[in-house]
Amino acid sequence: MKEIREAIERAKASDSFASARHERRAAPQVRVASKLGPLPAGSHAPESRIDAAQEFELDAAHLQSKRIVAHNYMDAQAVPFDMLRTQVLQSMDPKEWKVLGVTSPSPGCGKTLTAVNLALSIARLPEKTVFLLDLDLRKPQVANVLGFRPRDGIMSVLENRSTLRDAIIQARIGDIRMAILPAESRASRPSDWMASSSMSGVLQKVKQDYQSSIIIVDLPPLLSSDDVLAIVPRLDCMLLVTAVGTTTIAEIKESSNHLQSTELVRIVLNKAPRSKSEYYYYS
Repeated sequence: MKEIREAIERAKASDSFASARHERRAAPQVRVASKLGPLPAGSHAPESRIDAAQEFELDAAHLQSKRIVAHNYMDAQAVPFDMLRTQVLQSMDPKEWKVLGVTSPSPGCGKTLTAVNLALSIARLPEKTVFLLDLDLRKPQVANVLGFRPRDGIMSVLENRSTLRDAIIQARIGDIRMAILPAESRASRPSDWMASSSMSGVLQKVKQDYQSSIIIVDLPPLLSSDDVLAIVPRLDCMLLVTAVGTTTIAEIKESSNHLQSTELVRIVLNKAPRSKSEYYYYS
């Protein structure tokens, strides 16, 4: 693990990485716009089905409150995610990999923040399309950080209560679009579902229908359960998100050992302090 430790130390010491300021703000009430028109200020997203043919307008103020910034190329805080995007795609494109899993050793490392910002950064590229899949069945957060409350999602599809088409949301902000399959609620028996043939079928269908897209899968923390290990064989590569003050070198080593059967394209180091601010680095 000497190489991993040295890579993280180089990232912390380098001045070449731009920063994304870690601001804690009170999240406002969710405001979402769709083809049906915007909700009144202070309203919550309705508990109704959103058809995949509909566009779902994301609210910029809500995204900012959740530190989702990569949709705005003019925002300096988006630069680290753009740099991460470039490095990840340089690893994936030559091997024609399409499915990237995003995990962390433990909770609180910012894996969903990284997954969503990376997805939006890739979606900004004219020649790329993105499919974002929330497979953190224990604590789904993708819908929350993007500002909508789905009625249907991955569990509805797995339990045959909804079709895949009905559960997919076509989200848009400005001219950026991406498809999202959220997890609508915490699942019972998540490990069983992750290893199920139903899950294999859903992933195969997504790969088939979105074969030209980069598929980013937000996964649960790696060391908290066997959920990630069950799904790793169905993914092309992995991104491991760590955090200063949260992740230990021992956890990085253990995580790397668990991921030996797949390609680990990058290790992200979040919340590395410098001066009076907090920065996001990656190695």
